[in-house]
Amino acid sequence: MTSPSGRLRIDDVARLAGVSPATVSRVLNGSPSVSEENRQRVLAIVSRFDYQPNRLAKNLREGRAGVVGVVVSDIENPHFATLVRAIEDALYERGKRVLLCNTSEDAAKQGSYLDVMAAERVSGVLISPSDPEGPEIGRLIDMGIPVVAFDRHVSDPRGDAVTADNFGAARQAARLLIEAGHRRVGFVSGRPDVQTGDDRLSGYRAEMAEHGLDERVAMGGFTIEGGRAATEHLLDQEPTITALVVGNNLMTLGALQALRERGAAIPDDVALVAFDDPAWASLIDPPLTVLAQPLREMASAAVDLLFERMSSARTQPARPVFQFELRVRRSCGTAHPRQED
Repeated sequence: MTSPSGRLRIDDVARLAGVSPATVSRVLNGSPSVSEENRQRVLAIVSRFDYQPNRLAKNLREGRAGVVGVVVSDIENPHFATLVRAIEDALYERGKRVLLCNTSEDAAKQGSYLDVMAAERVSGVLISPSDPEGPEIGRLIDMGIPVVAFDRHVSDPRGDAVTADNFGAARQAARLLIEAGHRRVGFVSGRPDVQTGDDRLSGYRAEMAEHGLDERVAMGGFTIEGGRAATEHLLDQEPTITALVVGNNLMTLGALQALRERGAAIPDDVALVAFDDPAWASLIDPPLTVLAQPLREMASAAVDLLFERMSSARTQPARPVFQFELRVRRSCGTAHPRQED
């Protein structure tokens, strides 16, 4: 029975959908405890009969005001700033707006921000996870909010991810220096508890082991100061390094500071290869040899995967892996192969 005004009541919606009024209420309030079948039945009746609050039902179907959550682990890192800009451009072209959050590699902040996004029922989430095993990731997926990781994977097997071949790139960097005649190649590593840091360290170690060379590793924590301290530590070892691979752009700034303060000339004293290609890398003297990721292509791929999920065009997880581009400049000194004892 409808109300005297002729408009449906919640009991009418429940009867037509074949569910209880409590289930209708849970659907309209965004509760994740409702089965997808019942949720769709309720929303179909709401849409068919224009049940009020019709605006809320529309938001439940389409996501809050066309907003996509974007969560990054370190917005001060130019790598992530470039990625976010590319993601924002791609989303804006498709009529979506961005809710941007920065976790500073803090698992608690990640959980807090993702809980907010769940409460706001964003259309989807793109995330560079600080905590890939965070339970809030699975809760979003349970609610029907698609999650696509970029730069790193999430542990939930239902989540999509767009990454680069960090392991292979680190091997390529070490190989370039070894083939130039270096035998004492150091590595400034990021955080080993972060996927990119672990993969790059593993790649360096694999290449050194293949050539029967001793590894020389110092942890730089993905920060400028960490890169500086790690480079100083490697320079203090005897016999000292003659070449260096640095695991990201911020640590490279620290490495350059340490080399300059020690009076070490690049590449004559220490040849250098770095991850990431910020604008300044080709402008300093000597220009840096780098491993560059195709950031805009990766951002576009992540957005494509998200829209496939939001439109239900795909149900199986996708995890494409992109290749780095080695951009050889003068800092690696490969034009003059080095001969060592």
